[in-house]
Amino acid sequence: MSIRLRFALACAGVIFVLSALAVTVLYLVVQQSLAYRTGLVTPDYIDVQHAGRFYGRLPRYDESYEIVRDRVLHVLSVYQRDVLANVRLMGALTVVAVTAAAFGLGWRAAGWVLRPLTAVTMTARRVAQSHDLAKRIGHEGPADELKELADLVDTMLGRLARSFDGQRRFVANASHELRTPLTINRTLVDVAVRRPDATDDVKRLGESLLLVNARHERLIDGLLALTEGEQAVLDRQPFDLSDVAEHVLDQAAVEAAEREVTIHRLLDAAPTTGEAVLVERLVQNLVENAVRHNHSKGEVWVTTRHRGERVELVVANTGLQVPPYEIETIFQPFRRLHGDRLRSDRGSGLGLSIVRVITEAHQGTVTARPREEGGLTITIELPASDARD
Repeated sequence: MSIRLRFALACAGVIFVLSALAVTVLYLVVQQSLAYRTGLVTPDYIDVQHAGRFYGRLPRYDESYEIVRDRVLHVLSVYQRDVLANVRLMGALTVVAVTAAAFGLGWRAAGWVLRPLTAVTMTARRVAQSHDLAKRIGHEGPADELKELADLVDTMLGRLARSFDGQRRFVANASHELRTPLTINRTLVDVAVRRPDATDDVKRLGESLLLVNARHERLIDGLLALTEGEQAVLDRQPFDLSDVAEHVLDQAAVEAAEREVTIHRLLDAAPTTGEAVLVERLVQNLVENAVRHNHSKGEVWVTTRHRGERVELVVANTGLQVPPYEIETIFQPFRRLHGDRLRSDRGSGLGLSIVRVITEAHQGTVTARPREEGGLTITIELPASDARD
């Protein structure tokens, strides 16, 4: 129930109670006024007159006196009943009419009172939808509660902008500081292994160090992608999800062939908007998981399609049976199925976590369900470009 409707109902309720109370008081007053009075209905005598002529006086307890008195009581009773019925009817109609009028006036008054708040809300919605934290509501008006609320929102937007800017700078600096030592280590180890006088032990050690180094690089890339994916998508550009999926599948063909995994693709047009680079990382993680968490002679199915106001990416693969209770855990960082936390050739354990944050940053949803034959089916839904503002 909206604030405007509650305000109108409150006005109508107050007026209903007051008007009903007023009608009740009026009813009691009229009823008291028409009540039986001994001095008026039962006098000591009754004078009989007609057309100005006096015909006599009927004393109390006379038979004719009682007849006249009974007639007067009957007329009084009918008159009292009709008057009170009219008061009840007209009072009820008046209460209903006044209550309806109060509801209408309350609705109009609420609209007038809430008009500045509506303007503030629309401005805040534009700021939120544009993801431009540099914009402000900038409400101008008297120093009232609405002005205080708008200023508070502007202050919060300023703090969020500073926080996001600091986080972006941290990600950029961390990317440089963390990648550089690993690159140097990889170069030094590679040079040492390729030296002509390198022994077999040195070469084996170098290969092990290169594997560890590669794992650390993947871990850092995953953490940075996870952090970047949690940022708001500011630069939304139109692209086709099927083009991204086709590009990723072309790149994954070599690894799939090495692992003897067959990839089936059914890529229909799926136009959407967002940051294509992030969505490419999303598709890449899904395809890599489907290939690596598979078995020899396994299969992978990748589908894109446009359904109403949404576009879908579906990645299904064969593999080991997945218990339904483990579905939610696979989207948590550093969590893998079947207790696999050591094999570096299967990634850093951040793949599906990155998939979730990138999907949510694009206002989409991700769901996973186990296949009866083994493996997973993961579905990504994103807003279609023709369904967005």
